[in-house]
Amino acid sequence: MGGIVGSALKLFRTLAGAVVEDRGRSFTLPAAPWDDVVRAPRLAERLRGQISHLAPRPGSVSEREALAPIGNQEVWAAGVTYFRSRDARMEESKDAGGGDFYARVYEAERPELFFKATSRRVAGPGQPVRIRRDSRWNVPEPELALLVSAGGTVEGYTIGNDMSSRDIEGANPLYLPQAKVYDGCCGLGPSILVAEGPLPPSTAIRIEIRRGGSLPFRDETTVARLKRTPEELASWLFRDQSFPDGCFLLTGTGIVPPNDLTLEQGDEVHITIDGVGTLVNPVEQLSA
Repeated sequence: MGGIVGSALKLFRTLAGAVVEDRGRSFTLPAAPWDDVVRAPRLAERLRGQISHLAPRPGSVSEREALAPIGNQEVWAAGVTYFRSRDARMEESKDAGGGDFYARVYEAERPELFFKATSRRVAGPGQPVRIRRDSRWNVPEPELALLVSAGGTVEGYTIGNDMSSRDIEGANPLYLPQAKVYDGCCGLGPSILVAEGPLPPSTAIRIEIRRGGSLPFRDETTVARLKRTPEELASWLFRDQSFPDGCFLLTGTGIVPPNDLTLEQGDEVHITIDGVGTLVNPVEQLSA
């Protein structure tokens, strides 16, 4: 993992406020809106300055305490940033004649970027992500998520689950917003890894889908397989756009479940990223 992650801080959003973990010790920050904590550049430097004057609190943040680490930030996403994702998108849309779009965007200078979620559509640790009632093929997409400051700098990393209705997107690429954006369409958390440098390329991203006592799917990839750097993706997102409170940017998935697998009510999605932790979300179907 290298020294970068080892020296990094973890930032949690909890009901008691923002909590910073540093080398096994936890500190509750003075009361401040979450957006004030995360919006400005040099987050690691600012957090270290704050906790240097604080006494540690007892224990670390439990899974029950951690909330989705989002306030007024928007969540955006990048697509077709891994070769495996390019192939999957081409396959699912071949009957609709859209396969060539995905091959072209993978090779293009301009990345695919799309709006994903507002905070009320985001599920935190232990909260349900949801599948659409009008879709028959729903999958999780485990992704490295970037915390980007209002100034466009990458300040931290968390886990994102870009829930997707593959049959809707595959029917026509113009249906992408309906396949991607709905209530419970995104998982985020459990913490933000605040590092003063990029993640090591060897950083692993792992997923398990648990169904009762079975494990119908598990896989992993690494950040090294990401075609575009996090900084490049963030710079494109901030072209002619402003985010006064900062934003989150999902960087795309390199893990695609087989075509015969779709999420079901009661499944659990476990996504782990080295240094960040594990995001666990049960699966629910949207009710009428």
